Amino acid sequence: MIQSKLVRWKGFFRTAFFTPVVTTLVAVAVIWRFIYHPRFGLLNYLLSLVGIGGVDWLGDQHWAMPAIILMAVWKNFGYNMVIFIAGLQNIPAELYEAASIDGAGRLQQLRTITVPLLAPTTVYISILTMIGYFQLFSEPYVMTQGGPLNSTLSIVLLMYQQGFRWWNMGYSAALAFVLFAFILVGSVIQSRIQKRWEAS
Repeated sequence: MIQSKLVRWKGFFRTAFFTPVVTTLVAVAVIWRFIYHPRFGLLNYLLSLVGIGGVDWLGDQHWAMPAIILMAVWKNFGYNMVIFIAGLQNIPAELYEAASIDGAGRLQQLRTITVPLLAPTTVYISILTMIGYFQLFSEPYVMTQGGPLNSTLSIVLLMYQQGFRWWNMGYSAALAFVLFAFILVGSVIQSRIQKRWEAS
């Protein structure tokens, strides 16, 4: 829908997928709280159509974090989409034409051209996404305040609570250094993976 030459209205689809990125989190949270409402929510209504009972998405400790993750992925999908589109447009069309002349089908072209040449873009997006979700704060803060039973308490939200609610500044600073260490280790690992792909 967003890159194929056979699809019309690509601009419309790209705009639709990117719109959540530029939408304010509070507006998104209000909409998703309505979607997740245990009695009147759209998601439980759709589940009831196939015979599945309603779920208290934000009130159940087992479902609250997956619900927030789903909302966060939906909201940030458009940003990664733009980077992937740029990566796809940097792949020379001549490679696909040569592969097609040699008899390679769509699946073979995907496996031998698209995926390997998108590897640097994929690693870059992975690093950015990892850093972004280690710093997850706004979504649980607006949606659940870390509840129920701290099931949606992210490390940044815990840092905020300790530092600005309970005034445990030392504990909050220690959490910040732990978060920095996690992000640093993850970035180094992913950078080495990218260098191996580029070398091969």
